[in-house]
Amino acid sequence: MVRVGLLRLITEGVAVVEEAKQGWTLEQARTRLLTALSPLPGRDVCPLRQARGRVLAAPLVAPSAVPGFRASGMDGYALRAVDGQPGRSLPVVGCSAAGAPHGRSLQPGQVVRIFTGAMVPDGADAVAPQEDVHLMQGEPPGSTVTLKDSVRPGQWIRSPQEEAAAGQQLASAGQRLSSVDVARALGCGLCMAQVRVRPRVTLLITGSELRPAGDPLAPGTVYDSNGPLLLLLLEQLGVAVVGQERVDDDPRRLERALLTLAGRSDVLISTGGVSVGDGDHVRPLLERLGALQFWRLFLKPGRPFATGTMAGARFFGLPGNPVSAAVTFLQLVWPALQVLEGAPPEPWPRLRVHLTTPLRRRPGRPELIRARLSTDRQGNPLATPCGDQSSARLASLQGADLLLEVDASSTELPAGAAVTAQLLRLPVL
Repeated sequence: MVRVGLLRLITEGVAVVEEAKQGWTLEQARTRLLTALSPLPGRDVCPLRQARGRVLAAPLVAPSAVPGFRASGMDGYALRAVDGQPGRSLPVVGCSAAGAPHGRSLQPGQVVRIFTGAMVPDGADAVAPQEDVHLMQGEPPGSTVTLKDSVRPGQWIRSPQEEAAAGQQLASAGQRLSSVDVARALGCGLCMAQVRVRPRVTLLITGSELRPAGDPLAPGTVYDSNGPLLLLLLEQLGVAVVGQERVDDDPRRLERALLTLAGRSDVLISTGGVSVGDGDHVRPLLERLGALQFWRLFLKPGRPFATGTMAGARFFGLPGNPVSAAVTFLQLVWPALQVLEGAPPEPWPRLRVHLTTPLRRRPGRPELIRARLSTDRQGNPLATPCGDQSSARLASLQGADLLLEVDASSTELPAGAAVTAQLLRLPVL
């Protein structure tokens, strides 16, 4: 038993070492990362009109029933159902419009002209649509209507609790508010929300070759795209960026920048400097100044990814190639930011798509291939890879709706092959 246990420990140890050499799979990395995180403490009070995209710290509860009265679901005539026999003529004794109710109880044998959304008068228990009656003698009051069809109780009448009942929960704690969530809560009379604090994020863009757009380029230099891309992604996702800096590949300058930015933030995101080259100083600095949780992904694009902690901040070291930086941000950093804000991480929606063209690749690592989404005449989803899949080619992300999940051993997939894909486009509502 001792020998068996020792052999098992040795075998498991070898497996861990081998995994560390080739890198963590995306699923392993996500699990290790997210289980080590917990929501940031604290909450804010926020006007609901500014709360779209925020995570609730306390539920939103309707203070009263909405609309709070019986309302008409059609333009027509309010009446008692027992008076609604086909061919019967009834006098019109008034009008109920939205915001201007009739104000008197309906008596037997009477009808009230009513419009969609208007309060149904007491005594009425049905609404006859205007197309189902014949109007005589002009506009009410003083006119009469003749019913074409029979009327059933409750017909075209909305409940006082149609939108919400008093005390009903409209949105739960931990929920990220959408435009519709906010509009519904406002429509129920709420104006403020308790929300979780957002992580304060800083950005460090590394690379001696990088220049901001508009500056002259010296030989061997290029314009920075990583910084603008990450800023725009964070802005689109509602994340607060409280500081940023671009630093050359100088260890001393990088150390000062890392410590300064980490001290200002809950999350520090860097790009570049986490691989194994002589100019890659960020990962060694993380190991010396903080703690490295794990490094390297078994993934294409995005292998040189590092995460850990530094000066009280959670650190994410993204690859220097722009596509790799974007993909690892979407796969790992965005879920981590959701957890820190107190929301359950929502994976990108996945669907099965069929390739419009053959796909050829080298085996070795699982790959997330950028592709455009379309449909055939029957509405079936189709995917067309976005040309050259180089991790340095940002154009492969331009117009991409999908990330195709291709396993490590696949070398060629024919046109029409079914592939699982992540849907990247965010919903409007």
